[in-house]
Amino acid sequence: MEVFLGSDKIITQIKEGSKQIRVGIKPEGRLIAREKTKIFNETELPIGEITSGTFGPSINGPIAMGYVDKKFSKIDTKILLEVRGKKHPANICKLPFYKKSYVKGVN
Repeated sequence: MEVFLGSDKIITQIKEGSKQIRVGIKPEGRLIAREKTKIFNETELPIGEITSGTFGPSINGPIAMGYVDKKFSKIDTKILLEVRGKKHPANICKLPFYKKSYVKGVN
């Protein structure tokens, strides 16, 4: 029974689990991987795609988020990002990218 457009897919994912999971990605070096960048495992098999990427001022380097197959979602997993036809090394990392340094409610 469809409750709203797309509810069937969501209900199936809740029951069976999702094949992919959102992860943080830290490219090695200064490379910024943008939306739609393909993600590969170390043997160059496609495992996912970047959803967003930019320069992270709090870590003074590039950061990205994307979806990868669940078996490649472990922190520190080595991956490859394809940017302008070349594959570049990166690592799966913990989200969020920054460390909260303020206390809520204190001015």
